[in-house]
Amino acid sequence: MVIKPPRKNKNPPFLSNEFIIQNHGDIVSCVAMVFVLGLMFQATSPIASVFIILQHAITTAESDQKKADYVVQYTNGALDWAAIFFYSLIAIVVHVILQEYALDKANRKLHLSKTRNSKFNEYGQLLLFALFSVAWGLHILFRDDSFTGLSSLWANYPEDHTKLSFRLKFYFIIQIAYWLHTFPELYFQKVKREEMPARITYACIHLVYITAAYLLSLTRLGLVLLVLHYLSEGTLHASRLLHFAELTKQSQQGFKTYNIMFVGLRLVSLIIAIITLVFGFGSLPAQGIDIATGNFNSAIVRYACLVAVCALQAYMMWNFLTFHLRKRRERRAEIAAAQKKKQQLAKAAKKAAAKKGSDDEVALLPEVDQNTRRRR
Repeated sequence: MVIKPPRKNKNPPFLSNEFIIQNHGDIVSCVAMVFVLGLMFQATSPIASVFIILQHAITTAESDQKKADYVVQYTNGALDWAAIFFYSLIAIVVHVILQEYALDKANRKLHLSKTRNSKFNEYGQLLLFALFSVAWGLHILFRDDSFTGLSSLWANYPEDHTKLSFRLKFYFIIQIAYWLHTFPELYFQKVKREEMPARITYACIHLVYITAAYLLSLTRLGLVLLVLHYLSEGTLHASRLLHFAELTKQSQQGFKTYNIMFVGLRLVSLIIAIITLVFGFGSLPAQGIDIATGNFNSAIVRYACLVAVCALQAYMMWNFLTFHLRKRRERRAEIAAAQKKKQQLAKAAKKAAAKKGSDDEVALLPEVDQNTRRRR
């Protein structure tokens, strides 16, 4: 009689770590749905709207000769963190959808290893978010009336800069929410410990700079710098994905394009930051710090922001240079090793040819002379 081994339970225990990791998309979507359903009931609608609808709205009247138009604008405030929490949940759900319906299908076709699979998923998610951020940022720059030229980055500060359009405020809310959602994703995606420091540092840098631009009423400057930044980062992530897909020519062309874009966009970002923070804000009459009006146009704040931007550009440039110098040393070492191996093979072939020639000479001699020659 054959005894069948007991079947392993494929379903993990309820609320165990494995259960939460496998079903975190459904769990988080249910939590987000609670807030959405709260809008349908009069008793819970005021609380739910704080999490879903943008708060701190102000209505201003713009009148002309025929009619008066009422424009809704927004300022920043403490209630924004409720919206950031809700849209962090939405970011987790979108992360799961993109992973399941796009990246996992690509992984099955490419047959990547576990290490490359993790990197492919990371770069794929970052590429999609970079493309989304660039497209949305360019839409705001071209459609928002507050962006009329370079001087609009500092003109009428702080009056016009503390009043944000719906598109601009929602853009920064989504940016902060996205980078916050990367921290629970470290647990949900079971990221290895050795990969965590790099991912945490990358997310923290984005989170700190975006939040600072939002709180200091520097959203216009922050938007321009973010579009330039995501443009180069998107090119890098796309090139990496092409490399994993073994499209060598396309990936090499992509990396070359990224190298040029990286240096150029870093320089453009520095120039825009210097012109805006030093010359633009420095020429405005409103100087000093007034939290009530959202005015942070003081020399200390301006130069602190400029130092922060320059430090970030220098940090990224340092990593860029060290990476390419390390790759250059590795290529030189590979070339030297290949040349050394080639020389060794040439010497071995030369010795083999010499030995074969001497054996041929011996073979032409009489048998007695062959034995005498071999004894020598």
